[in-house]
Amino acid sequence: MKFDHLHDVVQPWLKELPQGTVISALFTNGVAVVGLLFLYWVIRRLVLPNVENLARHISPRKIGHLAPQLSKFSGRFAFVLCLLVFSAYHERLFVAPAWVFIVMETLVYVMLVVASGFLFSSLVNLGNGVYNLFPFAKEVPIQGIIQVIKLLIFIVCSILVVSILVDKSPTYILSGFGAIAAVIILVFKDTILGLVASIQIAANRLVTTGDWIQVDAFGADGEVIDLGLNTVRVRNWDNTVTTIPTYMLISDSFKNWRAMQESAGRRIKRAIHIDFTSIEPLAEQKRALLTEQYPLLEKLDDVPSDITNLGLFRRYAEAYLKQHDAINQDCLCMVRELAPTQHGLPLEFYCFSRDKRWVFYEHLQADILDYMLSVMPAFGLRPYQSVSDYFGAHRVKVRAVSKPDAIVE
Repeated sequence: MKFDHLHDVVQPWLKELPQGTVISALFTNGVAVVGLLFLYWVIRRLVLPNVENLARHISPRKIGHLAPQLSKFSGRFAFVLCLLVFSAYHERLFVAPAWVFIVMETLVYVMLVVASGFLFSSLVNLGNGVYNLFPFAKEVPIQGIIQVIKLLIFIVCSILVVSILVDKSPTYILSGFGAIAAVIILVFKDTILGLVASIQIAANRLVTTGDWIQVDAFGADGEVIDLGLNTVRVRNWDNTVTTIPTYMLISDSFKNWRAMQESAGRRIKRAIHIDFTSIEPLAEQKRALLTEQYPLLEKLDDVPSDITNLGLFRRYAEAYLKQHDAINQDCLCMVRELAPTQHGLPLEFYCFSRDKRWVFYEHLQADILDYMLSVMPAFGLRPYQSVSDYFGAHRVKVRAVSKPDAIVE
């Protein structure tokens, strides 16, 4: 026997009760609601998880990274299916006046458009997750493009929702956009600039997630943790987070340390200022004593006979760096004198560390400078060190007090 409505099945069982018509109508609506909820539960908890488990069994490592996106997509997919079932069969499942059906249809269509928008957004996120599994994804991020696609999806959904509520064609809504184009451009100015900047950043590979960048204008110095359409978030080395407009990376300059991290070594460039008065010709006896004390000097070939103590120390320091295990010998390594200043003669140590990690790098250059400062006195050299006016005045005052006939104001 064929029934055109669920109420035809329920009514014969309840028609003998008082107010049987009302009770059967309420019971029919309750059964319809429970049926839709059961359908959602079956799809959400039984069907789609089995599909996810099958995909995870095929590729456990890759699908495991997509578990959050898959879970969100399956929930929204089940909700959209239930809305489609309700939209197609609500007149056969529910008992209500005609005006209630009109309101229900409008609300269901609005919910279906919104839910479809979220469903497509989850699908885009899933595609982005699949893209990030490829090795070249870090070099060419598409986070900005993904956000633009999601923005367009919700703009289309907004137009469709308005057209449903006013019962007009979407073309009627779009025809009024020309009048407010200037307002839209003003409101979405940062988004438009961010879109252009994101395309240029992705095309030119200027910066990617995980890069160490330094933007002095915003006080940012750290690792890029999010490269979005409107903003770029940088976790600084003090664990604070700086937010930078994306278009500022195009309109202003910034420093990207990625090339250093990918290079053969990290540069060490430090200088010690030598006191001019400690530079003097090196006697033969002193030179022989230094050669006996530091065997590395015996390996030096290009040492002139009239060399100064600074010249010998410079050659020794360069030989020391060239035999250091932590220094990359494939890169430039030298010790040079810079232009004299009022603070002495700068002696610069220029080399590259093999290990580019920050802590190791800082320890290495500190150890090199500590060793050079400890060796300098043996060569008769002194580092330049200025004394502040406070301590100079303090010494003068102490000397004046030490004299019994001195008058100190």
